[in-house]
Amino acid sequence: MNKTISKRNLAAHLARRAGFGANPEQLDHYETIKYVDLVEQFLNQHDSQHMPDDLIFRRFPNMHAQLTHNAMHWALRMLSTDHELEEKIALFWHGIFATGEGKLNNFGASTNQIDTFRKHGLGTFDNLLLELSKDPAMLIWLDNQTNHRSEINENYGREVLELFSMGVGNYSELDIKECSRAFTGWTVKNAEYMALMANKDSIWPYGRIFWHFEYREEDHDDEKKKFLGTEGNLNGDDVIKIICQQEAAARFVSRHLYNFFVADEVPVPQWDMIPPRDPEAIDILTDAYFEHNHSIKAMLRVLFNSKFFMESMFMRVKSPAELIIGTLRSTNEYQQLDGMDTSGYQIMEESGFMGQKLLNPPSVEGWHTGKEWITSGSLIDRVNFASRYFGDDSQKGVNEMVNRVKTSLAKNISEDRLIDACLSAMGEIEVSEHTYKTLMEFVQTDPEQLLSVKSSGNNFIKGIFQIIASSKEFQMC
Repeated sequence: MNKTISKRNLAAHLARRAGFGANPEQLDHYETIKYVDLVEQFLNQHDSQHMPDDLIFRRFPNMHAQLTHNAMHWALRMLSTDHELEEKIALFWHGIFATGEGKLNNFGASTNQIDTFRKHGLGTFDNLLLELSKDPAMLIWLDNQTNHRSEINENYGREVLELFSMGVGNYSELDIKECSRAFTGWTVKNAEYMALMANKDSIWPYGRIFWHFEYREEDHDDEKKKFLGTEGNLNGDDVIKIICQQEAAARFVSRHLYNFFVADEVPVPQWDMIPPRDPEAIDILTDAYFEHNHSIKAMLRVLFNSKFFMESMFMRVKSPAELIIGTLRSTNEYQQLDGMDTSGYQIMEESGFMGQKLLNPPSVEGWHTGKEWITSGSLIDRVNFASRYFGDDSQKGVNEMVNRVKTSLAKNISEDRLIDACLSAMGEIEVSEHTYKTLMEFVQTDPEQLLSVKSSGNNFIKGIFQIIASSKEFQMC
């Protein structure tokens, strides 16, 4: 086992974190690019190429009519996109600004919110918070349409401070009240009519009518307010600017980025009691936040090029969505609509069985990450899912991986080389001595299979893939 950080290993590490992993051919290409330039390739925003909506809706009409749970629509985008960070950053923000479609009774609102994360997720934190505060899904999820100048509703005002921007201990109850007053009048258009229409379906093929944002000046509390030490006739956009200038906001965002892209942290509710896993890393990211005018993209550039990132291989537990999308991108499954049947709907239901039903978080707090993804039940689901797909060489991706292993053994075959070739084909997986020993024991059970692996060893190689997919290390990224 070679534990040195080669250029290929580092590229694979970046691909797992900034995307959903890379197949051998992609890594061949990434190896030819300087690491700093590869970081820029992931960060650069462009018009992504992915499975077009018109084809998806033609194949799955219920999705178009917004009559069914639409996480599969997002899954098809994640599976087919050539701009993986665009989807990864949407997944990141969805875990923080966790919004459940069940309460909305309008699936299109959830889809539109994910698109907001795609469009603004790498911009400034200020702009993202502003767009979120106008987002109909969030307005309804946290009841801001019932936040009036004559009777404030503190739901959004409280959560934007506690869970979305600063964290417990960095504001007062008065700040919550003043923040809520600042967001009075931020509502949805024709709320009463829309609430009625949300229970119906409009004429085919449009599905349910979407919610729309509206600012009602007559319902806004324009009296003087005092928020985080600033006084004035503050509106919601003023409050956002004040929040984003706080060091607490910078550190909050930094710790979230570290938790998602570097290494697992304790759950957010514990952050006011337990210091960061790597305080120096949080300081570096916090400095980047202020130096680059609150730009998330700039913070990620600093993060991906940092020593603490490069040394963080396999220090995060994959979320269910990451495990599923990464596996299916490797096996090349569901990336083409041709031949796809209704079993495609089941993909993200599998994610729910593992503990992460996208667009349906357990609460406004979102999901607890890290080791909390792993339970006795979810681990069985995770292992069964990955081993099932990596054992199917009728899929293009698996077949290419098998042939890759055979080709690498063309000149010299040995037990070590076979295992290393399989680990490499699955994305440069690094395993412990115990796991390597288990793989070796499997390889040594049938010496004849080893000798014939180049000519007829598909099942033998797939068996190694399945053991790797069942390992502790495969659950990490």
